[in-house]
Amino acid sequence: MEEKKTHEPLITILGPTATGKTKVAVRIAHDLGGEIVSADSRQVFRRMDIGTGKDLSDYTCNGRTIPAHLIDIEEPGTEYNVFRYQQAAYDAIQDIRNRSLRPVLCGGSGMYIEAVLRGYRLFPVPENRPLRESLSSKSDTELTSLLASYKSLHNDTDTSERDRLVRAIEIEDYYRAHPELSERVKPMDSCIIGLRGDRDAIRDKITRRLHERLQEGMVEEVKNLLDDGVDPKRLVRYGLEYKFVTKYIIGELAYGDMVAQLNTAIHQFSKRQMTWFRRMERMGFNIHWIDISVSEKEKMDDIYHFLSKNGIKI
Repeated sequence: MEEKKTHEPLITILGPTATGKTKVAVRIAHDLGGEIVSADSRQVFRRMDIGTGKDLSDYTCNGRTIPAHLIDIEEPGTEYNVFRYQQAAYDAIQDIRNRSLRPVLCGGSGMYIEAVLRGYRLFPVPENRPLRESLSSKSDTELTSLLASYKSLHNDTDTSERDRLVRAIEIEDYYRAHPELSERVKPMDSCIIGLRGDRDAIRDKITRRLHERLQEGMVEEVKNLLDDGVDPKRLVRYGLEYKFVTKYIIGELAYGDMVAQLNTAIHQFSKRQMTWFRRMERMGFNIHWIDISVSEKEKMDDIYHFLSKNGIKI
């Protein structure tokens, strides 16, 4: 089924943890006739609900449940990476647009969001031995010129070392031979709305929310995953709640130490998220920031004014 053409940009809602992204995205999808595409690296996993903060009740607005894509699509313990996410997100966005609805990309995983919007080419490229042999006699200057014939060189990342040069040429040659892959990963125009607020207020909310999730059964959730056979090493690699709670359950941390270290880790994670979003701005992404402390009406009026100015029909 071919994608219906749309001249309207994608709507993206991003921000650090505990800023209320989901509720804003759901309100927009409700008002403008859309569906959510989640950009969360851990909400893809089933039965990891409390620790990932799925808060599925947030997807209901004025009595109507807004469909959300890329949530609960993988079994815990499986490998999931940015390439698989990017391809699934493209499919979800195309599906929503094919039904003449608006996709709303929403989440805090900056790498996932950036991979979709910038159209990073992440398809695994196999080694091309004949090509490498043909390049072996060329100088670094010749290799740099060859790479420049494939693409514009904006920095020296690919040209700083000979191995990088050869690999960059190999990748460009592969994509030239497979134009259908480049068609699939084109950059995506988007109106990006960021949510942020007073740092101390967000810190307080993070701490309060952590204790609420512990009371809601987060430890029991992790115990159930372990009882189901999920490798504890895998849960630790998922980070944050699953890392520290798993360490508590297997006896590596006392309960009080688990709570304190996890609380600190979530605060640090929130800072890293903002660092990533600021980096996106430096790279040329225009993020329209909204202060989460304003009233709901002020927030939505600001958002819809911004969207309207940027070609979204309200």
